[in-house]
Amino acid sequence: MKPLDPRLLAHARDARGHVLVTAAAGVATAGLVVAQALLLAAILAPAITHARPLSEARGLLGWLAGVIVVRMLVVGLQERYAHRAATRVVADLRGQVVDAALARGPRWLAGGDGPAVTTLATRGLDDLEPYFVRYLPQLLLAATLTPATLAVVWWHEWVSGAIILATIPLVPIFMWLVGVMTQGVSERRLTSMQRLGAQTLDLLAGLPTLRALGREHGPAARVRTLGDAHRRATMGTLRIAFLSGMVLELLTTLCVALVAVTIGMRLVHGNLDLQTGLAVLVLAPEVFLPLRQVGLHFHASTDGLAAAEAAFDVIEHPDATPRPRGTVTLPAADSAPRVEVRLDGLSVVAGGRGRTAPADLTLVARPGEVTALVGPNGAGKSTAVLALLGLAAPDAGGVSIVVDGAEHNLADVDLTSWHELVTWVPQRAPPAPATVLAAVRGVRATTGAPTPAELDAARATGLDGVVTTLPGGWDSPVGQGGTGLSLGQRQRVHLTRALVTARPVVVLDEPTAHLDALSEEQVLAAVAALRAQGRTVLVVAHRASLVAAADAVVEVTARDDVPAAVAGGADA
Repeated sequence: MKPLDPRLLAHARDARGHVLVTAAAGVATAGLVVAQALLLAAILAPAITHARPLSEARGLLGWLAGVIVVRMLVVGLQERYAHRAATRVVADLRGQVVDAALARGPRWLAGGDGPAVTTLATRGLDDLEPYFVRYLPQLLLAATLTPATLAVVWWHEWVSGAIILATIPLVPIFMWLVGVMTQGVSERRLTSMQRLGAQTLDLLAGLPTLRALGREHGPAARVRTLGDAHRRATMGTLRIAFLSGMVLELLTTLCVALVAVTIGMRLVHGNLDLQTGLAVLVLAPEVFLPLRQVGLHFHASTDGLAAAEAAFDVIEHPDATPRPRGTVTLPAADSAPRVEVRLDGLSVVAGGRGRTAPADLTLVARPGEVTALVGPNGAGKSTAVLALLGLAAPDAGGVSIVVDGAEHNLADVDLTSWHELVTWVPQRAPPAPATVLAAVRGVRATTGAPTPAELDAARATGLDGVVTTLPGGWDSPVGQGGTGLSLGQRQRVHLTRALVTARPVVVLDEPTAHLDALSEEQVLAAVAALRAQGRTVLVVAHRASLVAAADAVVEVTARDDVPAAVAGGADA
């Protein structure tokens, strides 16, 4: 683990500026510390020996006060800039982690790494702030202030300089030993925190199901065990930090005491003048101070760099490279374009499974028709939908969009404009926290009553019956993740929104899941209404009733033997 990882400077531009400003502040601080020590010795030595009264040193006292004030300003401004730079760097890295996770696609996040990335992007990267604010400035001071003060001490009194030069290597040696011990503890702490965060997020997501089954207290022991592991790792880091701080304080105190004893003996024997002795005594602790502070804040660096290392693992992964952004802007949805979707030999390699799913999928979804994707679990139906939405890159074949007769390759299309034309209803699609009416309209907040079109859509999907059972009606709150509504009720909300929103393409992933027979009939009626509106409807279907309602049925198949050409494309 490097004290200053070069990748941090490469990935965060504000980190480079912070290092330059801190280095400049270190140089200025070194000069001010030396000036302060020399002025203090020049003021006190004549006063102690009665060579000059203290009242005659007003000019030097004024200079000393000015140096102290400037030093305070430099330290204050540097720390203020450090806080701002740390906030910007953490925000920058957090954005890059999120972008890299999105570039790797929903399949990777759904594979179990999503909660760990969530924990890293929220709490994990916050450990970088004390690293930037406390540790890094002291590290740069150790590279500027320590050599400068040591050179001044050597210039004035070489014996003390030799003693400091001989004892100062002991500090980095002890710091290296502490770093070796702390590195593993910090990595284990971050791992335990990510594991605890992942388990907790999974638990919260499945808590309604656990409560329905009467098993909500079952995971308590596991969460308690993970919490204890996180506590032990944290306390282990703090224990090592406190012990290392005590060792470094004792070591530097003994070194400074050795210098003080030597100066005292030389003053007694008349081999050293008082002014030089005072200057060296004042400067000796300043030589060791940055090194002591580096050791004191070293645990902050290990936590911060461990989080940065985890962030770089996500950012620098080959699959995290963002795909080139398309430049073709499609017409807006309010212009009522007619959109046809074509998949031509679409193949996507399932990473790590040695399987192509889907394999050579070809279909044409036309306006005013319902196209159903069928096939066994694992055949790649949901992956085909992700490729159609531009959220998964095809390894062979491609996706084309025909808008008002003009055909475009999806790779050339600006995905933002494409998503504005699509209503996507996944099988488990939690609405955003809002009221029921706001969720239907797709906004955070809304006022007023539902429009006649919204009431007609609610009757078509059966949402009107759900609203009558809610205590607040259309103004009933929907919590985070759809809390307050069952899975079937959430499905009705999204289907109603699909009917109300005038988007020409509607993609439904098993819309009849979580519904009884009566509710299924209402959903089928809603699908028929979408077709009657001239929408291009693509559904992932498992139930026979939904397949029977489709105008075209396309079977999705997978292939275990990955062709060499496709594998080569995946590697590229």
